Amino acid sequence: MDFDFSDDQSALRDAVQKWVEKGYDFERRLAIVNAGGFDRKAYGELAELGLAGLYVSEDDGGLGMGPVEGMVVMEELGRGIVLEPLAQTLIASGLLSGYAPSELKAVWLPRVASGEALVVLAHQERKARYRLDACTTTATQAGGGWTVSGNKNVVPVADQADAFIVPAMAGSQLGLFLVERSASGVTTRGYGTQDGSRAGDLTLKDAPAQLITADGLAALEHGVDIGIAAACAEAVGVMDKTVAITVEYMNTRKQFGVTIATFQALRHRVADMKMQLELARSMSYYASLKLNAPASERRAAMARAKVQLGTAMRFVGQQAVQLHGGIGVTDEYIVSHYFKKLTQLEMTYGDTLHHLGEVSSRMQDTAGVFA
Repeated sequence: MDFDFSDDQSALRDAVQKWVEKGYDFERRLAIVNAGGFDRKAYGELAELGLAGLYVSEDDGGLGMGPVEGMVVMEELGRGIVLEPLAQTLIASGLLSGYAPSELKAVWLPRVASGEALVVLAHQERKARYRLDACTTTATQAGGGWTVSGNKNVVPVADQADAFIVPAMAGSQLGLFLVERSASGVTTRGYGTQDGSRAGDLTLKDAPAQLITADGLAALEHGVDIGIAAACAEAVGVMDKTVAITVEYMNTRKQFGVTIATFQALRHRVADMKMQLELARSMSYYASLKLNAPASERRAAMARAKVQLGTAMRFVGQQAVQLHGGIGVTDEYIVSHYFKKLTQLEMTYGDTLHHLGEVSSRMQDTAGVFA
C-alpha cells in the first residue's frame, strides 16, 4: 500500500503549516484564550485558505476533497494547537452534504465553504455518557415545519456559532435537525474549556428547526466518526510538537554540568514517547482511510483508533510534563498547553475506556488481525 502523499496533499500541508507558523504563534493563541477562546478573524483566515470548504463539493463552492486531506490539515492545526473549531466545520459539511435535502444544501453549504456561516454539532447531553442513541431532546412537527426543545451541553463555540446540527427524538425515531442560533427559543451560555477553547450550553424551547434527515442515528454516527478521525489527526500533530518541544528542552536544560539529554534513562523515556507517537500516527491513517467504509466497519475502526490514540495521548502528555519538571505545568510555558490539549482530546467523542468497550462489543467469534 502506498502511504506517500500526493503533490496536492503536500501543497495543502505546506500552506497550513506556513499559516500556523507565521499567523498563529503562541502569543496570538494566548491572546485568543484571554479573549474567550475563539477568534472569528482567525477562523476567517482558515476559510480564506479554503479549509472550511474542504468537504464541500466544488459545485457548492468548496474544494471537494476527502478524509486524507482532512487528516493532513488537522495534523498541522494540531501542531499549532489552533483553537478555532475547523473539525466542527468538517462534521457539519459532511452531514449536510451526505444527508440534507437539496434545498437545505443550497442555502447552507456555500455559506459554510466560504466561512460566512459556522455550523457546529450539538449532540451531547448530561446523562448520555458518550452514547449517541441516548437523547431527551424532542422534535415536534408544527404545520409545515418542526420545533425542537431540549438541552445540549459542551457545544463547541455555542455562543458564537451561526447554527447547530441537533439530534432530537421525533416520536420514537431520532432525527437530525438544523437550528439557527438567531431563532426564537434559542439561548446559549458560553464558557472556556480546559484547553483554552470555547464551548457552551444550548437551551432550545420550541425553537424552529429544519429537518436534515429522519434517519438521525445513522447520520449522527457518521458525523461523530468524522469528528473522531479529525481528533485523531489533530492529536498526532499535538503529540509530534510535544515530543519536539521536550527534546529541545532536554538539549538545553543542564544538570550536574551536562544537558539532561545525555542521561540514558531519560533518553529511553523519549524513545517510548516516539514509539507511542508512531503507533498513534499509523492508527490515525487507519481511521481516515476507513471513513468511507460501510457503517459497521467504519464504527469499529474509529473505536480501535481512539483506543490507541487515547493511550498514546495520555502517555506522551504525562511523560512530557515529567521530563520538563515543574515548569511543564506552568501557564507561561508552552508545553503545558499541549498537555491540556491532549487531555481534552482524549475525552472528545468518548474516552479510551468507552472506546475499549466499543471495540469489545464489536468483536466477532474470530477477532484476529486476519479474520
